Amino acid sequence: MLTDSAHRAGMAALGAAEPEGFPAAVRRLDLAVLHGIAAFLGEELEGKGPLAAAEIAAVLGAAPRHAWIVEHWLDALTGEGLAERSGAGRHDGFRRRRRSELIALRRDLDGARRALGYSERLTRYLLDSLRALPDLLADRASAQAMLFPEGDLGTAAAIYRDNPVNRYLNAAAVDAVCALPAKRRVLELGAGTGSLTADLLPILAGHTAEYLFTDLSPFFLEAARRRFGDVPFLRTALVDFGADFGADLAGRCGPEPFDLVVAVNAAHNAPHLGELLGRVRAVLAPGGAVLLIETCHEHHQSLLSMPFLLSAPPGEARTERRDRRAGTRRTYLTREEWTAELGAAGLPPVLELPRPDHPLAAFSQHLLIAAPDLRGRAR
Repeated sequence: MLTDSAHRAGMAALGAAEPEGFPAAVRRLDLAVLHGIAAFLGEELEGKGPLAAAEIAAVLGAAPRHAWIVEHWLDALTGEGLAERSGAGRHDGFRRRRRSELIALRRDLDGARRALGYSERLTRYLLDSLRALPDLLADRASAQAMLFPEGDLGTAAAIYRDNPVNRYLNAAAVDAVCALPAKRRVLELGAGTGSLTADLLPILAGHTAEYLFTDLSPFFLEAARRRFGDVPFLRTALVDFGADFGADLAGRCGPEPFDLVVAVNAAHNAPHLGELLGRVRAVLAPGGAVLLIETCHEHHQSLLSMPFLLSAPPGEARTERRDRRAGTRRTYLTREEWTAELGAAGLPPVLELPRPDHPLAAFSQHLLIAAPDLRGRAR
């Protein structure tokens, strides 16, 4: 059946990795990063509390567009007992870390990284990000530049592709796509670094007339043209999937619908996920499929980068969520919420991996496929 076959393919891609230790290592990495953020705040705030979040942002010299991130950190810190919050919404409990604590923090971070099968580039990236927090917060440094130094995709690949969970998800996705009855036209939204694209293109050769690789950033489109330039059926296009892209695509690519729509760790960026899924449904061919890979929980380790990437451009207002995340600082939907959103859009998932009780679920990254024609083969 579809799910069992995809899971076997994903597990085969893990090689010698032993998933049983992943949940503890994920937790260890989360806490190491959060302790690093607490150490940064302790350097600046020891003895200055209790303070409101806005006062803390001012002490830290946060740029206006990044001020919200401070309260986001405070939520995580108080939730883990690393800061104190009074009933008046003020915060205290910050202290400088001893050198021995900082050494132990680095050891825990790197040990967790090794246990999770990530490359050493992840350790360097996380430590560099911790050191750069004063400059990131004050807008003297760019999270994008740290993730893609001098346009290099290697650090992003270490985070989003070259690791056990993404090998599992990509292999499972490829296996499932091979089972799809139709894949003549494929649309990828928010394709970014092409972490899954690279695995899909070889198995689509001979089956696909057009693979439309889209993103909001010309940087990623140019990188895709360099990387996949020898693939005759790949095209690139600048597309904002937060807007109504259907008419734009029809004008540029013709009105023919797509047999497969792919989005890898991108769909959550839409201001309203129900509206996005409605637009996807509108460009999907009868019997077509939707393939999503989504993070379904905000881990502390992402607090060094993701909030900065989500801040509004300088001088602009931050885009507010208008779906079930409205009024919160949530970035991601849970797995159950994704299932509900897809169902409400008439795209109930026929495959969800890894299973909730599997050790790989600790990464909180999930593959979801909606393919009505495969519903009877979903187990």
